[in-house]
Amino acid sequence: MHSAPAAVAAAQRDLARQFAHIRGRSLQLAAPLSAEDAMLQSMDDASPSKWHLAHTTWFFERFVLASLPGHRCWDPAWDFLFNSYYKSLGPAHARPRRGLLSRPSLQQVRDYRQHVDEQVLARLLDGDLGEHALQHLQLGLQHEQQHQELLLTDIKHAFWCNPLQPPYDASLAAVASVQTAQAWIEREESIVGIGAAPWPRQAAFAYDNESPPHRVLLPAHALADRPVSNAEYRAFIEAGGYREPQLWLSEGWALCESEGWQHPLYWHDDLQQEYTLGGWRALDPHAPVCHLSYYEADACARWHGARLPTEFEWEAAAASQPAVGHFADDDRLHPYAGQGSGLRQLFGDVWEWTSSAYGAYPGFRPFAGNLGEYNGKFMCGQWVLRGGSCATPRGHVRASYRNFFMPPARWQFSGLRLAKDLP
Repeated sequence: MHSAPAAVAAAQRDLARQFAHIRGRSLQLAAPLSAEDAMLQSMDDASPSKWHLAHTTWFFERFVLASLPGHRCWDPAWDFLFNSYYKSLGPAHARPRRGLLSRPSLQQVRDYRQHVDEQVLARLLDGDLGEHALQHLQLGLQHEQQHQELLLTDIKHAFWCNPLQPPYDASLAAVASVQTAQAWIEREESIVGIGAAPWPRQAAFAYDNESPPHRVLLPAHALADRPVSNAEYRAFIEAGGYREPQLWLSEGWALCESEGWQHPLYWHDDLQQEYTLGGWRALDPHAPVCHLSYYEADACARWHGARLPTEFEWEAAAASQPAVGHFADDDRLHPYAGQGSGLRQLFGDVWEWTSSAYGAYPGFRPFAGNLGEYNGKFMCGQWVLRGGSCATPRGHVRASYRNFFMPPARWQFSGLRLAKDLP
């Protein structure tokens, strides 16, 4: 008769281990950074590493601990500093000005993390967290993993903007990729199931924007068996891809001209080198190309006589594949080519742009309460990417996972896979 409480206690111990691991991983990723590094903000879309460390901690304090009787806020002023976009919770410090927060110090943020972690773990192991607090804790862990990737992409951009262009970690291993020919995987017209069952009604975690499950008609099509490589993208450049407006969407061409784009972000003008988190290195011709905007990915696909896949074509292909690949846990933090046959590298290495606008599925319902601001309010003017990247934590993504960014975004590890229509 004690099996149910024992099972609950075991589940909470497992959650405590997961919490400690994920929270510790964030500190591990920030370890190469000095206090000066940690407050850099190189553009409005990026945030300082110190802010990522503090904001993810604020999330646990605000959505887990603050719901419990007797909780005392670490510092009420920090609620304003480290809120992101939860307007229902009150005002927040302007995103473009996060790099001005020299105070609190990095050490104070680390102390804040330690305090909140101790409080959460104590409450969790004592069984003090109710159903909603436990759900918010699980969501907070997924949220922290998203910010781990952002910490890496944001500091990479900040260091690249430095005239010295220092490496984040010069010891990161460089992997030489093996060339593989591109093949096409065909699929007949079919009706497929898309999306994930709503969480937390369904035990498996999924964000609200992944639900509800629904059916979609897919016309006959083919997907490339792997992402486009650096060598294939370089051929697009050398053939005049950045000089041919007919290949580009109008907004993309205007941006290409105004910004003077000639190649992917972080490539050298000689097209032989690229800046990585390990510093400047020779361009691996067979690795997946990355750091492309939606406009560049779309133009490259057109040049190849193809197109970008829809997010439904991508998910239908990925649903039968295990979510394995090259992720951040491999500590290479840069994409490289995979081996094998059939569909490859759907997960990890590079986020793959799709031709699908980010919008609500039929019957979409946001998370309840304040957390309803997490995803739904961004369903305008953004495009869907799928699959995860070399900076994504392993186990974080799944076939139904929907990432989204504005079309000009280039600082993420974003690439492309070709698709084409079949008669």
